[in-house]
Amino acid sequence: MFRHKGKSRTLAHNLKLASLLSFVAGIVNVSGLFAVQRLTTNVTGHFAFFADEMSQKHFGQALIYLLYILAFFLGAFCSNLLVELISGKNARLVNTVPVAIEITILSFVALLHPALVLQHADAIACLLLFAMGLQNALVTSLSNAVVRTTHLTGLFTDLGIELSQVFFYTKPEQQQKLWASIRLRLTIICCFFLGGIAGGLGYTIAGNYILLLAVATLLVALIYDSVKVRVVRIRRKYLS
Repeated sequence: MFRHKGKSRTLAHNLKLASLLSFVAGIVNVSGLFAVQRLTTNVTGHFAFFADEMSQKHFGQALIYLLYILAFFLGAFCSNLLVELISGKNARLVNTVPVAIEITILSFVALLHPALVLQHADAIACLLLFAMGLQNALVTSLSNAVVRTTHLTGLFTDLGIELSQVFFYTKPEQQQKLWASIRLRLTIICCFFLGGIAGGLGYTIAGNYILLLAVATLLVALIYDSVKVRVVRIRRKYLS
């Protein structure tokens, strides 16, 4: 699911990628909110808070919201920078490295003492936002902007548009394309909600350790991708 990029990707590739990574984002979204009382998967709300603090001349607090926004931006920037740098040296690691960094960040936060998390809430929020920016940029690049997994605003907009188009685009090929896209968006939305529920319930039981479920999901995705590539290569070798 990580190996194919752009036009070589199929609906099946995008569905696998979307379901796993939107589930991860859902966990981070809710558990991050519970742990540090901050939005940790998107920056839309932080723009509003930033503007509000600026209007009240609370420049210190406004700067913190600006740092949240920059953390997400830097995650996206670093994700694509790494992809471009690594692609010319080792194509096998091109998508593994950004995911590995995300795994490291989530594991680090999960294993911190709760008191430290509260004491450094702003720094933790920045780390989680960086990780989500990293993930969102990687998924966007891989899928040619078809899949986005860290927030739902654009997804609900696209879903509303496409559902309305069902009544007007009646040719079989148009209907097939529309329903494939609708299925993909519903998958992302449902998995994000499931991740949110898992994150919320898990946080009440295990606290920050629930982020290890997100880590495990990412590891499963990497292992699955690696094993599948090896199986395909062995099959091609014996068939040839």
